[in-house]
Amino acid sequence: MKVRYSYLSQQFDNCPELWLELKKFVKTGDFTLGKPLLKFEKKFAKLIGTKYAVGVNSGTDAIKLSLKALGIKFGDEVITAANTFVATVGAICELGAVPIFVDCDDSFCMDVNLVEKKITKKTKAIVPVHFTGYMTDMIKLNKISKKYNLPIVEDACQSILASINKKNSGTWSDFGAFSLHPLKNINVWSDGGIIVTSNKKYYEQLKLLRNHGLIDRDNVEICGYNSRLDTLQAVVGNWLIPSAKKIADQRIKNASFYDKNLSKIKGISIPPRIKNYKIVYHLYIVFAERRDELLKYCQKMGIEAKIHYPVPMYRQTAMKFLKHKKGDFPVSDRHAKSIISFPCDQHLSQKEMNYVIKCVKDFYS
Repeated sequence: MKVRYSYLSQQFDNCPELWLELKKFVKTGDFTLGKPLLKFEKKFAKLIGTKYAVGVNSGTDAIKLSLKALGIKFGDEVITAANTFVATVGAICELGAVPIFVDCDDSFCMDVNLVEKKITKKTKAIVPVHFTGYMTDMIKLNKISKKYNLPIVEDACQSILASINKKNSGTWSDFGAFSLHPLKNINVWSDGGIIVTSNKKYYEQLKLLRNHGLIDRDNVEICGYNSRLDTLQAVVGNWLIPSAKKIADQRIKNASFYDKNLSKIKGISIPPRIKNYKIVYHLYIVFAERRDELLKYCQKMGIEAKIHYPVPMYRQTAMKFLKHKKGDFPVSDRHAKSIISFPCDQHLSQKEMNYVIKCVKDFYS
């Protein structure tokens, strides 16, 4: 049996309504900042719970443009998570700023208790990463933000509809940066991203930044970027967004089934499931003894298990200029050696999940 990681062929296997909408759209020629994009932005803002949303060309640019709107510049320090994906750090570095890493805890998110030690006179912003569908402790982090007058940009790329006390990711600060990459919970057919905010000033700034700084065809207000979300991708987004809550609910249901069964297997440890935190499981990750052997066994048995990520960001070649050494972030290092991800998406069948559980059980028998 094969248990695939990517579900895209299933998700878009039977979508005649979408093809009809695309055919109608192509005839309009409304390809750049078109009406379907405006419609998608309004729908997305309503879904998350903010006043505004601005479509951009990737989750990376969603972070970068948010930081740019805050005035982050060369030499500024921006605090973020040591175990994040490269996109978070790349967005910071593209502005000439310096990423300052904070270790994670076993929720895979930034350990907020370590943040204050990292704040210096050069610190200008904090970018918490809501990793794998978990959320950073925004209640504690917002207190630190207020104490030191440091703005926050939420990297919510992996956490659409995650929440703490029913308050959604992306709504705890002035900026929520989301990805619409094909493997995200809400996805389009190419790269895509979107920024949410309830601050009108930032909203107007972001619209300029994504479109070369143009206020109209002939007048440039500021130097900006070419970072528009394609209107064609917005058509796909408009088709999918009504299913957003259903997708999150099914992933949560699948994860709960995994938790119930994998927790009985000696050799597997389930991460903490924090009360009043809604985890949307962009990734389903557990801790595994003899992880590398288990990974090879699962792949041999046709299960496309993964590691997110085998080398922490702070130890990547691109980060050598920060002069960190192995062991500087011990929890991230421990995770890199012990975590494993299993398919958990909304299209996964009961039979496939049972097979994953059986294979893991057989491995440790």
